[in-house]
Amino acid sequence: MKSLRFPLIVLLGAAALVGVRAADTPALAKVEVVFSSSEKFTDAAQGQRGSDWGLEQNLDTLKDYLIRRASPLVPAGAKLTVTFTDIDLAGEFEPWRSPGRGDNVRIVKDIYTPKMDLSFKLTDGSGKVIKEGTRHLTDMNFMNNLLPASERSESLAYDKQLLADWVNQEFSGLGKDKK
Repeated sequence: MKSLRFPLIVLLGAAALVGVRAADTPALAKVEVVFSSSEKFTDAAQGQRGSDWGLEQNLDTLKDYLIRRASPLVPAGAKLTVTFTDIDLAGEFEPWRSPGRGDNVRIVKDIYTPKMDLSFKLTDGSGKVIKEGTRHLTDMNFMNNLLPASERSESLAYDKQLLADWVNQEFSGLGKDKK
């Protein structure tokens, strides 16, 4: 009997994990993020312009963040599709600072503002458009935003904050019943 305990515990644990993942799926399916011609984005990689080093990782980071931020604001049964047409991350590479050694160090200064061009469409369960549009996001004052210390040290902190501000402004209150 003891020999059956361990496999049974492992099996029950795996089933619980699958159940948690399945429960998360509908919420995450409410938001779809598309990067249109990402190879042509102004500056979305972790290397100097023209480099694609780190591009996929940065885009995945922004996608995951946007899905987590927007999902709770999308009304039940609705779907939000966000298509990015250009991204220029906060900061810039200044290879002249340390030639040969710091080529891939992003320097964040207030003159290197984050910018994003996107279009979005929010539809209800039947496909009827609730809200749609195109936006050019930028924050000229991004260095003065009060970010918690834990977020300031995160990868793409200012770019995530730009998305969070847009999501909150654009979609807050949509899922609430009006009385």
